Amino acid sequence: MRRLKKLKSVTGTQDGGGGGDGAEVRNTAGEKDANGGSGGAGSVGQEPGALNPEIFKHFDKNGRNEFLKYLKSQLQDTAESPVYDSNGVFKQGVSHAIYELLWQALRFTHKKDLVLHLLTEVVSLHEQLPSLIVDVVNILDSETSLMTEGLHEERHAFVLLVKDMDKVVPESLLKERLEIDTLQEVGIVKNKSFYSKFIKVKTKLYYKQRRFNLFREESEGFAKLITELNQDFEDNTTPESIMDIIKSLIGCFNLDPNRVLDIIIESFETRPDRWQLFIPLLRSYMPTGAIICEVLGYKFCHFKDSKTPRSLYHVCALLLKHGVIELNDVYVWLTPNDGSIKADWDEELADARELVRKLNLISTNKKEDEKDPPPPPSVKKFDEEKYNVNQKFGLCEALLKVGDWENAYKIIQKLPEQAVVLQEPIARGIADLIHLSVEHVYYKKVFKAPAGRKQSRSRLYDDSKLVAKMQAKDFSDLRKYTWPMANVLGPAMHYDTVLMYKLIRIMSKLVIDMGVDSLNGPPPNTEAEQHYYDIMTSLDACILPSLLYLDNNCSMSEEIWAVLKYFPYHFRYSLYARWKNDSYQLHPNLIRRCGLAQRDIKALMKRVSKENVKQLGRLVGKYSHCAPGLLFDYILLQIQIYDNLIGPVCDMLKYLTALSFDCLGYCIIESLTLTGRLRFKDDGTSLSLWLQSLASFCGTIYKKYSIELSGLLQYVANQLKSQKSLDLLILREIVHKMAGVESCEEMTNDQLQAMCGGEQLRGEAGYFSQVRNTKKSSNRLKEALANNDLAVAICLLMAQQKHCVIYRETAAHSHLKLVGNLYDQCQDTLVQFGTFLGSTYSVDEYVERLPSIITMLREYHINTDVAFFLARPMFTHQINQKYDQLRKADPNAKKLTTVQKLQKYLEATQLIMNPIVESVRPLHSAKVWEDISPQFLVTFWSLSMYDLHVPTDSYQREIGKLKQLAQQAAEGKDSNQSKNKKEQERYIALMEKLNDERKKQHEHVDKISQRLQEQKDSWFLLRSAKSAKNDTITQFLQLCLFPRCTFTALDALYCAKFVHTIHNLKTSNFSTLLCYDRIFCDITYSVTSCTEGEATRYGRFLCAMLETVMRWHADQAVFNKECANYPGFVTKFRVSNTFSEANDHVGYENYRHVCHKWHYKITKAIVFCLDSKDFMQIRNALIILMRILPHYPVLGKLAQIIERKVDKVREEEKTKRPDLYVIASSYIGQLKLRSPHMLKESDFHQLADRANKESPPTGGASGGTPIKVLSTEKTSPISGSVQSAAAKQPGAATGFYANEAKPGNKDQDAKTVSLTRSDSKNQKSDAISSNLVSISTSSTTDRESKQRELPAPRDSQSRNKDDQLEQTNGSSQRESRSRDVDREKQDQHEQRHSSIASHRSSRDTVRAKPTEAEQHQRSRERSQRLEELEATQQRGLKREKSSRRGGGGEERHRHNEGVDVVVDLVGGNDHRHYEEYESRGVRDRDLSSVSNESNGSMQHRQRSHETIEYEKADSKRRKLESSSSSSKKVEELVDSVKKARGLKTKDRNKDKLSEEERDARKDRKLGRKRDRAEDSNSGDHKRRREAQNGEEEGRDRERHRVSVLSD
Repeated sequence: MRRLKKLKSVTGTQDGGGGGDGAEVRNTAGEKDANGGSGGAGSVGQEPGALNPEIFKHFDKNGRNEFLKYLKSQLQDTAESPVYDSNGVFKQGVSHAIYELLWQALRFTHKKDLVLHLLTEVVSLHEQLPSLIVDVVNILDSETSLMTEGLHEERHAFVLLVKDMDKVVPESLLKERLEIDTLQEVGIVKNKSFYSKFIKVKTKLYYKQRRFNLFREESEGFAKLITELNQDFEDNTTPESIMDIIKSLIGCFNLDPNRVLDIIIESFETRPDRWQLFIPLLRSYMPTGAIICEVLGYKFCHFKDSKTPRSLYHVCALLLKHGVIELNDVYVWLTPNDGSIKADWDEELADARELVRKLNLISTNKKEDEKDPPPPPSVKKFDEEKYNVNQKFGLCEALLKVGDWENAYKIIQKLPEQAVVLQEPIARGIADLIHLSVEHVYYKKVFKAPAGRKQSRSRLYDDSKLVAKMQAKDFSDLRKYTWPMANVLGPAMHYDTVLMYKLIRIMSKLVIDMGVDSLNGPPPNTEAEQHYYDIMTSLDACILPSLLYLDNNCSMSEEIWAVLKYFPYHFRYSLYARWKNDSYQLHPNLIRRCGLAQRDIKALMKRVSKENVKQLGRLVGKYSHCAPGLLFDYILLQIQIYDNLIGPVCDMLKYLTALSFDCLGYCIIESLTLTGRLRFKDDGTSLSLWLQSLASFCGTIYKKYSIELSGLLQYVANQLKSQKSLDLLILREIVHKMAGVESCEEMTNDQLQAMCGGEQLRGEAGYFSQVRNTKKSSNRLKEALANNDLAVAICLLMAQQKHCVIYRETAAHSHLKLVGNLYDQCQDTLVQFGTFLGSTYSVDEYVERLPSIITMLREYHINTDVAFFLARPMFTHQINQKYDQLRKADPNAKKLTTVQKLQKYLEATQLIMNPIVESVRPLHSAKVWEDISPQFLVTFWSLSMYDLHVPTDSYQREIGKLKQLAQQAAEGKDSNQSKNKKEQERYIALMEKLNDERKKQHEHVDKISQRLQEQKDSWFLLRSAKSAKNDTITQFLQLCLFPRCTFTALDALYCAKFVHTIHNLKTSNFSTLLCYDRIFCDITYSVTSCTEGEATRYGRFLCAMLETVMRWHADQAVFNKECANYPGFVTKFRVSNTFSEANDHVGYENYRHVCHKWHYKITKAIVFCLDSKDFMQIRNALIILMRILPHYPVLGKLAQIIERKVDKVREEEKTKRPDLYVIASSYIGQLKLRSPHMLKESDFHQLADRANKESPPTGGASGGTPIKVLSTEKTSPISGSVQSAAAKQPGAATGFYANEAKPGNKDQDAKTVSLTRSDSKNQKSDAISSNLVSISTSSTTDRESKQRELPAPRDSQSRNKDDQLEQTNGSSQRESRSRDVDREKQDQHEQRHSSIASHRSSRDTVRAKPTEAEQHQRSRERSQRLEELEATQQRGLKREKSSRRGGGGEERHRHNEGVDVVVDLVGGNDHRHYEEYESRGVRDRDLSSVSNESNGSMQHRQRSHETIEYEKADSKRRKLESSSSSSKKVEELVDSVKKARGLKTKDRNKDKLSEEERDARKDRKLGRKRDRAEDSNSGDHKRRREAQNGEEEGRDRERHRVSVLSD
């Protein structure tokens, strides 16, 4: 017991079944038995289903039965094995129970005999339990043999137990499992020398080599073996019979089995055709393939340094094919290793790239005696010796020859893929397999085999199983072997062009059967879709790369295109991209071919000229068959550098195939998208030359050859979606070249007139180049747009881009010139593209594709000008359709008269246009529609020049040309008379078409005229008469004229024609004269805000308007006929619209005065722009001058001013901005040509003194309108006397260029009131409001003005106020009072003019040497007059305010009695004071002073800080003058003005300064004046507040005045 306790303390285990007295003996190193059982039954936490250790405590009673019951329960689920369940999971229950039972015997807990008896019963439970018991015993043997020394009780018990174990298990089983030492200890093995004998046997077996009979020693057995294996086997010979013979020989002659195996393999090598016999023989002789691989491996190692026999490869391949051996087992014996093969491949690639690099080098120090080295070969020759050394390549080839594709593909995958398939034998082996796979499909379904065709002689066809396995019976079977093998073969397919043809034709048949094309793909998720993408993959992987090897194979290119043409362009372009950029990197030979091809292409392009186009074109065609990508890349690069190559290159490309042309389309798009190239020139103001050249090439090449346009058009659309408009240049060139539609910007006047006609006239005379041979190309462009639904998309995208390009480019800080160019490009391309759609599409197609005008305006947010431009062709078509419907619906359709037909037409027009009229109404506020009607807006935008004007002269001119050509053709003396006759017939047919077209246009214009005549009365509402046409003209200019006159050149003519049409229609409530006046009076802002293209179109518009104006000006008869009694020339507007009074209209002489004023205004605006130093203003001014040159300038004096200014610009910009220098030089040259035709001022209009002497003022059209028009009476005699008196004043200002003063200090109303104030102090405030406010007086001038240049008015801020309208509602009771006021005012004017004239004459006499005293005297007199004038103005302002407060209600009450509005267009006599004339300087001063003394709004354009500050001071001064309580501040301001004028007088006496110095000095004077004005205030805050109050008060006064006038 002590020992057991001691053992317990050593092992650390407890007894689970001994009642606490026993100890469980365990091996601490192995707590689990071999079967995974736990180390003891008594361990804590038993698993479910484990043996209960309590059964051993009452083992004698019922424990034995429970133990057997437990074992039976464990064996129920595992009938086959006692240790594994049905799922193969190990179970430790039975083994653990037996283990615990045996330990009970070893610990002497239970008797040995009892345990053995129980085991005999256990063995009967299952047949495998004896083996399990022996295994447990073996475990116990190990555990007890490792017991601690001194504890031998358990070992002794184990020995006793094993001795009696033979009663339970067989003794042989114990001898097999137990150790020899244990068997001797137990006594089962009793021989003491057994162990030594065992050692000797083991040594002899494993460590001693048996000596067999070698071949040279005893050859009989091997000879018999060889004889048996190499005999001619009979058909009934089986592998089994041969195997029996081999066994008998081995047994009889004691042959070495390994040597026998080697002889069998050697025999197989000599007779591989008997593989049906040897394969089963080897499989039965040596089931383990690894041993066969070792024998084969020794063979391969023997030949590693020499050529390996092909028979060995063949045998190995057959064994691999039939599964006798595994590839991995034999692969390790093959040489060289994978790393060396990969290194060799990389080295070949590097050598090829180095060759290409050397080809691109240029030698700069080449000696003359050195000869050029011979060109390297394009393809490196096949190295057969190197190939023979590579056993892996040889085995792969052998596998392919026996048809084992799977193992061959495994070898290909282990190595660099192209390194294997590049070898010609391997490539041909794969090609043979592909031939086998497509044989049946090709000859059954694609190409009908000829009658006598013999089947291929390849051995592959002898293997019926292989044929059945790999040969495709249907197209669906191709996906199993054919396409994968073709993709692996890759570019190496060029070794077998027949196979390429077969595959391409199979692809073509497949695609045709699928029913797909470039627009419609296969149905998704179908077998057809799988074939579709399989074909595309094969084209990408093998067909196209193989074409790179095929020189001059045109037919192959055509066969490939027969398949590719069924794919969409984006699929094709993706194939071309990989073909061009990636395929050349696959093979070293391809890299070499690429380099050599580039060298040859460069040499070819160096020789291109117009003379050798045909010869070089053939070479280009040859290169394009195999390497189109390389060729086109270099050609496009050269074209981008040298644009003179475009013509020869286009002619050279006529030998290209369809595939090459399609690839060219891709290369063009790729060259457009290359990154790293700037699309602008270095100055950032214009597009790069490469882009312009490429765009020109695109237009030419797509016009000449049938290349698909879808890709290029989609590229342009995508660029527009990305808000990039640069590539619109490409679209413009394509439309121009393919459709013959040119941009109208640079057209001559004759061409523009021809564009007003029909399609036939446009084609004959409307373009620079005759529209010839564009029918096919325009149809191709039309189809490309229709197939991809791009026509409308591009239109809308361009329209949106046109209005966002300005903001986008400005935000990107682009140059202003570039922004303008991009805007013009969008505009020109949009017009060109829209014109193309309108002319190419039939009207039905156009209406079907284009969205409605309402959709464009509301959903797509397209501007009115673009929307109506696109929708305009639809209107006429819809109206004509509706007209035909109404006419046919009439029962008397055939008997309708002309009037009835016209009525039907008007009805159809109303039905079509009314919905459009209603749709535009929400686009503008209701206030807009109070001035013009929506119907007028729609009418204006829906018509075109074709609707208003018939270009009869253009028709006659073209018909005359055709007559002459027909006559020449008839008189031709050429031998080909039939050709001349056809030409004559063609010319006659064209003449008939032109005559018919002219007749149709005449009828159409007549219909439109009647339509306008019907609608004119509803265009301008009665409210317009109340506002004296100001609002009407404003809305007309803003919504109609200005947006459209800058849209196209034809629209510019249309706008001028439409204004003339409104005038000729005698449209009520529309003042033609006021409209012209608003257009001409101030064009500065319009000129400044134009782009270059818009300036050109605006110049055309002004030229057309001036043409009409000058035509009326030139002939009084024409004026009397077209203007005299027209509502548009009325100067007095009444609500009743009666024009009976003769003085309601502008007379001819006054109209000439108005024309003089307009010319002066244009001059003034142009001078301001030319002096602005701003590029855009100068350029636009020069462009407009070029356009209006036929009608402006016509006055010699104005021409001299313009010439000097333009000449100054030319000199200044000669080196700075050459483009301005060129335009200025061109203009000066043209202007000098017109100088002999210039008019004097006296010839242009009747001067004041001549008017008094020759023709007294009379009313009506024959004479001049009096200077004052009363509200209810005709002109009084006093008016005539006042006019003559004013004319007699030598210093009177010229009235036709006089400006109104600013609202705050020189307002015309304030001036008039202030002049009448001194003699009418006792009149009440309502008398002022009832008096007539005179707006204009007759134009007068003195004789001194003839010797001076045109003086400019001092204040230019009122340039837009020459047409200011005022009204008054006088009664008959106040007429006498009005005449008195007029007489008194005229007296004041005469006195002032006489004083000014006398002072001027005295000043002129002493101007040569003025003394200082005289200068002070002059300044004193000026200041006194200025104080008097300002005081008078202050009193007038106060009186005016009181009159407005008191007379507003009375005026409203008298409003209904009758309203007359008097309009001044000539310009009132300003009665300038002395200092205004004094400040003009010397006599020869030109209009530069006008621009330099411009008002604050104009100076604001120059962003001048000094001028902005001066505006503040000026607004403060206006506020001070308008306040009656600021007399002290007025005096301070007068003092500052006197000081400034004194300094100015001193400076004038100095030497004559240059214009730049005078400008600088004037800026300094303004600064000093500003400082003095600022000193009069206490602080900045007070000064700004007072200035703001002054401006607000002035605006309130102006608004009140306008409201009074409108009421």
